[in-house]
Amino acid sequence: MPEGEKIDSVLLQAVDIVSSVKISDDEASSAYSTTTLRRADIENRHISSVKELSAIAPNFYQPDYGSRMTSSMYVRGFGSRIDQPVVGMNIDGVPVMNKNNYDFELFDIDRVQVMRGAHGLLYGRNTSGGAINLYTMSPLNFQGKRFTLEYGSANNVRVKASHYAAPSNRFGWAVSVLYNHSDGYFMNKELGKNCDGGDNGALRLRLQWLPGDDWSIDNTLSAGYTAEGGWAYRHYNPADKTLAPVAYNDECSYKRLNISEGLVVKRAFDWGAISSTTGYQYVDDRMRLDNDFLPLDYFSMGQYQKEHSLTQEFVVKADDLGAFNILGGLFGFFKHNNMSAPVHFKQYGIDNLILKNANEEWYYSLDNGTRELSFKEDNFVIYDDFVIPAFGVAAFVQGGFSLNGFDVKAGLRVDYEYSSMSYDCHSTVHYSTYKDIAGYEVMNTVFKGQKAVDALVLLPSLSVSYGGDWGNVYASARKGFKAGGFNTQLFSDILKQKMMNSFVGSDDDIDASSTVYKPETNWTIELGTHLSPLDSKKLEIMASLFYIDCSNQQLTTFPDGGTGRMMSNAGRSFSAGAEFSARYVLGNITFDAGFGYTHAKFIKYNRGDADLSGRILPYAPRETYSLNVAYRLPVPRSFANFFVLNVGWNGVGRTYWNEENTLSQPFYSLLSASLAWEKGHWGVSLWGKNLLNEKYNTFYFRSIGNDFFAQGKPLHFGISMHINL
Repeated sequence: MPEGEKIDSVLLQAVDIVSSVKISDDEASSAYSTTTLRRADIENRHISSVKELSAIAPNFYQPDYGSRMTSSMYVRGFGSRIDQPVVGMNIDGVPVMNKNNYDFELFDIDRVQVMRGAHGLLYGRNTSGGAINLYTMSPLNFQGKRFTLEYGSANNVRVKASHYAAPSNRFGWAVSVLYNHSDGYFMNKELGKNCDGGDNGALRLRLQWLPGDDWSIDNTLSAGYTAEGGWAYRHYNPADKTLAPVAYNDECSYKRLNISEGLVVKRAFDWGAISSTTGYQYVDDRMRLDNDFLPLDYFSMGQYQKEHSLTQEFVVKADDLGAFNILGGLFGFFKHNNMSAPVHFKQYGIDNLILKNANEEWYYSLDNGTRELSFKEDNFVIYDDFVIPAFGVAAFVQGGFSLNGFDVKAGLRVDYEYSSMSYDCHSTVHYSTYKDIAGYEVMNTVFKGQKAVDALVLLPSLSVSYGGDWGNVYASARKGFKAGGFNTQLFSDILKQKMMNSFVGSDDDIDASSTVYKPETNWTIELGTHLSPLDSKKLEIMASLFYIDCSNQQLTTFPDGGTGRMMSNAGRSFSAGAEFSARYVLGNITFDAGFGYTHAKFIKYNRGDADLSGRILPYAPRETYSLNVAYRLPVPRSFANFFVLNVGWNGVGRTYWNEENTLSQPFYSLLSASLAWEKGHWGVSLWGKNLLNEKYNTFYFRSIGNDFFAQGKPLHFGISMHINL
């Protein structure tokens, strides 16, 4: 054990300052599928973001869609490209309320836990696919200084520094900072420079205090800043099945400032414990997109939002009542988001998306061809402004009993939430409807109003397990839900349609009903086991079978001829599959393996233009594979404290890109390796990722009749040097 490092958790009577009150750290006795990586696994494998947990956790996949803003996650066939996620994230017990914050640099992380399956009972909204729990390093577990300097491909520079101190056994504090720069991997041919480079910075301050034998107070303040490009989308030609180079003429960028404050207070009693978790988060992010992703002046868009969110949870746990135990709690949240999403139409877009349609549909046929719609402006802006407050309250209770190796738990969560959207969309243009008449009339198009969505959801949960020293077997049934919301990106299309109706004399009424989508719910039924068949605990096995029934599935669609995208409730779907993972320690070698299989299809989905019932759900891979071997080379202590070779292989099965299942990404695999040496306070690591330079796609979409793909990062490698004092 390195000098200055303590045991893995701090215990004073019944208080554990680094553990969750809601779930047990003994995953071998749990009734759900989970994958946990400890700090050594994270650092030896050089995992720097949650995206890199893809495939390592079976049936978990978070592709790189082109920027840190797009943090889409898929679990067991289900996910979401925009808006509400299917996976919740908690950092030191505090929920992250905006998925734009999901993609960040992992540094000084003690462990990451990926829980799969619906976890609505304990975690509530947006955990229909699972929950990710991240725990940062505790100053009561580790004291010392850590410094890392790293350099890699694409002029990637990463600097990390932290200081952990515990002036007494009852108080500890830590401060950590990070800076990362990258030139990017993908060239924008039109602008003559890389489009995906950027800078990231982060700061974390953590205070832990044990004011009494039965009390603990844990406070974490963190801030992060991102300024980057991205969206390296390549135009696809379906005729010859080729990808053109990245080439668009407006710059794309994403900037994000996020601040998070979390306070966790626990009180232990002879019969159990109570906890209070308070969280505040602020997000200020700005996105700019060349929305056509072509070297043409179609249109560009922005999205600027400032969101405040506040969460509060109280939990009571009584686990010393003989054979019985009970856990209950109250949860509430409030969010307030001010958003602007202007769409800037340019000359080519005006000519081809507005004037051409209006003239061909109406004006060319009038007055012997003397009529023609034209604009005075060669560009104009559709302004979309929104105010979106939301709040929710929930109460949950779970009771259980243990007898002769059996453990039965049953619970119910009642969750209510309400959200409203005030919208103010407007644009001004000067137009003429005659070819030979000088002068233009002014048209002010306005679309204002308010929409609301609410939901009352009951989330039951039941699990039965039987276990012993060898592990356990379990069966569970859990319900989860993904919150409803609003399609803010659809409003530019609505305003454009209102303008078109005015130009062609249509009196069709347009409202905002299509901008509201309802919650998605699912039931997850699971049979599984956690096994430790060897007395030495050197072999650990997890296996499960699952079936998911999903109602009102939320699916991203791109309206024909539109400039935006929208979420709609697609109908009903199912997913069935299996998961397996194992860890085996043989002397100086540790083997980790994982496999996930998912068969997910629409049960009922009529899109309007086609009945897609029976088609495979898009965007999520059918299989995931992972294999990792860590070999601690037997070298003299005079040479190294440790010398570890780590080789990892991850595979991702076929992924369909559309509901018709006509486009797909075949199976691909990524090979990575690292060699880490440490002697005394010093250490060096050589690492490489995608060592075989595999070519693969991570994202597809269709816009204005054009197809686009994003590709995964090519071969990249680097060297890391660290000092631990």
